[in-house]
Amino acid sequence: MSVAFTKEESSETAAETLLPDRPISEHPNLVTLTGLKQLQANLDAARAAYDAANEIEDVNEKRRQQANPLRDARYFAERVHSAEMIPDPVSHEIIAFGSTVTYTRDDNPPQTYRIVGEDEADPKSGSISFASPVARALMGKAVGDVVEVNEQDLEVISIA
Repeated sequence: MSVAFTKEESSETAAETLLPDRPISEHPNLVTLTGLKQLQANLDAARAAYDAANEIEDVNEKRRQQANPLRDARYFAERVHSAEMIPDPVSHEIIAFGSTVTYTRDDNPPQTYRIVGEDEADPKSGSISFASPVARALMGKAVGDVVEVNEQDLEVISIA
């Protein structure tokens, strides 16, 4: 009976420890300097979590605790390796990667977002991915330009 229990536990453990890779975007991996530092910090944290889990004596528990950090380490290693660091724009005449844009959407209050890489994007903190529909519509535009996104007009108010 203990052998059957061990095999069942081992198969459950195997299923828990063979996590699928995190999906990698088909878009170029453009990053700001801050975004590149954030990717490297995430990679370092994943490696540290993996190393900490490596200290666990129980083999099955060790594998469980290593699964997420190992998957994250693979993902962040690839993202750091493929990162294309784009310097901040020197001109604020035209919206570009790294620009901070303020726009109005129809009759709503103005919204301000910085256009950044996919891994760095966090709309709640004021940044959106360059691959998002809003950012794609705004790239290359100037103050006063109006673009349509999802049947709504966005007017560019300022670029920083």
